[in-house]
Amino acid sequence: MSSGIEDPGDDLSVTPPKRWATGVPAVTHALEYSLGQTTVRRTALTLLNINQVKGFDCPGCAWPEPAPGKRHRNEYCENGAKHISDEATSRRITAEFFRRHPIAELGEKSDYWLNQQGRLTEPMIKRPGAAHYEPIGWDEAFDVLAGELTRLDSPDQALFYTSGRLNNEAAFLLQLFARAYGTNNLPDCSNLCHESSGSALQETLGIGKGSVSLDDIHTADLVLVVGQNPGTNHPRMLTALEETKRNGGKVIAVNPLPEAGLIRFKHPQKARGVIGRGTPIADQFLQIRPGGDLALFQALNRLLLEAEDERPGTVLDHAFISTHTTGFGDFTDHARKIPWEDILTATGLTREEIGRVHDRVLRSGKIIVCWAMGLTQHKHGVPTIREVVNFLLLRGNIGRPGAGVCPVRGHSNVQGDRTMGIWERMPRQFLDALGHEFGFTPPAHHGLDSVNGIRAMRDGTAKVFLGVAGNFVRATPDSRVTEEAMRRCRLTAHISTKLNRSHTVCGDTALILPTLGRSDRDIQASGEQFITVEDSMSEVHASRGRLAPASPHLLSEVAIISRLARRTLGDTPAIPWEEFEADYDTVRDRIARVVPGFENFNTRVAGPGGFRLPNPVNRRVFRTPSGKAGFTVNDFTMPHIPEGHLLLQTLRSHDQWNTVPYARNDRYRGIRNARRVVLVHPADLAALGLADRDRVDLITVWRDGLERRAEDFRVVAYPTSRGSAASYYPETNVLVPLDSVADISNTPTSKGVLIRLEPTRADAARSD
Repeated sequence: MSSGIEDPGDDLSVTPPKRWATGVPAVTHALEYSLGQTTVRRTALTLLNINQVKGFDCPGCAWPEPAPGKRHRNEYCENGAKHISDEATSRRITAEFFRRHPIAELGEKSDYWLNQQGRLTEPMIKRPGAAHYEPIGWDEAFDVLAGELTRLDSPDQALFYTSGRLNNEAAFLLQLFARAYGTNNLPDCSNLCHESSGSALQETLGIGKGSVSLDDIHTADLVLVVGQNPGTNHPRMLTALEETKRNGGKVIAVNPLPEAGLIRFKHPQKARGVIGRGTPIADQFLQIRPGGDLALFQALNRLLLEAEDERPGTVLDHAFISTHTTGFGDFTDHARKIPWEDILTATGLTREEIGRVHDRVLRSGKIIVCWAMGLTQHKHGVPTIREVVNFLLLRGNIGRPGAGVCPVRGHSNVQGDRTMGIWERMPRQFLDALGHEFGFTPPAHHGLDSVNGIRAMRDGTAKVFLGVAGNFVRATPDSRVTEEAMRRCRLTAHISTKLNRSHTVCGDTALILPTLGRSDRDIQASGEQFITVEDSMSEVHASRGRLAPASPHLLSEVAIISRLARRTLGDTPAIPWEEFEADYDTVRDRIARVVPGFENFNTRVAGPGGFRLPNPVNRRVFRTPSGKAGFTVNDFTMPHIPEGHLLLQTLRSHDQWNTVPYARNDRYRGIRNARRVVLVHPADLAALGLADRDRVDLITVWRDGLERRAEDFRVVAYPTSRGSAASYYPETNVLVPLDSVADISNTPTSKGVLIRLEPTRADAARSD
């Protein structure tokens, strides 16, 4: 039975934004949330095992843990504690819940309310024409899903989506099943977030992920934190940056909003963070306009070239450039021509601010650039990251200790899923190895990513959707289009731990397949199992659940995928699905023979802390066509904001993880008891004829002529960059047009949505 918890009311209050993050309040809030979800004993069991060598990996962000022996007994952050407590909740959803709540009613509930009902406990089905979900046995559920898959005219009419919560073993089996079935339609959450990073890094460095380790962060002379908010999205990064500062390094924050964690960090496990003032993190804050990061790095690169002109042989690393790179000449010709007037307009910064960054760069031998969705989710996200690479190549800051690229992934094991083959465009080498190992020919044509998958469902060319973890309809752009597309499917199925909005947006037939959580003990025929994950810095380690499962009817993700594959494919090809379900060691043995870097997987992952995957970039080996790192020429571009409009970036509140709010608060930004708020600079409000706390609708301006409207938001005067606005997703995903995507990567432009603000229709009617 669920708790029946009610939605909190919308009663907005605003206080000044915080000037520091974490400290004792973070501990208090984490414990309050945990104890509100479950018992003292269960809370202690989860928090003492999270991110420990013999415990389980936090299902939240992908920030790495320190090496064994250097970890704190409480190796987690506030949001990690909330996230694992949310999974470990004592609240349960049973068949009675679905009898009481028709699907239409659930569709009217908030994301918060749906999540707070608790853990799913048994398989459920919505049959064609039905208004309710009803119980279904596992065997029948697999028959229904396998039956729909086998009746499709083509395997490419099915989509197999996953979020980053999936473990390596299940991810490997999912892509194996999809390809043995006959499709590369493996969209994932990376398509929506960090695809621009992978596209840019693969092109320029020959590998689509970061190159640095925690030790590199600690020992860097300068770390640029660009387009990200560590205090909310990956708070343990602040611990690493504090170590950077204590070792004499400097930090520059580049973001349209001032973020509390990058101003000052109070480490809750240190005396200076409890009774002291903590550690100032950012030595300089650049309040850049959204989308201005490309111009910033083009400016820095121009200044480095000019400094080399003035002091030949002292600024650039010519030995590295001549030995390890291509394209330097074309790059320099272009970089010198970008007008300063354009740079200052695009960035909203002064020449002096950029000059101070340049001075720090010249004084720094080892430089790291970290970034997140503030760079990737723009139309020119790929060129921006290529320009970051140019910046690092100029002074040889690639492939040596204390320097490199650091795309900060926002979800546990999102990088591992990609390594395991969850990608619609895996290279031929991987497909050949997979086919050789399992005796079949994987499809060679590219599959559908997340955006193209929505288009295919909308157009009726995709008819079955299987989502493994995640909340697809709330993570994706153009919410109304996405939901309409999902409802056109013959069958939608979700492998999930908790109830979410995606379960209320059903195809003709819909299945909910409940699975074990990261914290749950996993017992199979051969005994207790563990799974593995890969963090943002290529460290692979084991994760062992410690809690009794939420229900005896739950199956692991490995078991669900294995049984579905066997039911769908039979014995052709001859893949030992039963063995895989019974003993995950057998899955890892096969991974070791298919995926480079995983040789002797079972032996190596058994060691404390696991192992780090090799990264050829750190040996200055670049697997590009030329065999060298590539300088690129990136045309100057910037968002153009017509008068009377703003550029919206969607973001998380502090009390939120991905699409799930844990409360209606954003503590660090001073917002309480409301989520439908839009943050706008006071001068922009005045120019628009609006006042603080006015009620407005947000309307997207887009070339297809369709009106996309998010209704009834409260304006909050806030120190954003001029010409911009910020508001929380998933409430504002409705404003992101499906066709507004980044060039090359096809990532939705959720950080660059052109909008106008109108008084709400009710307010406008009253004023008339």
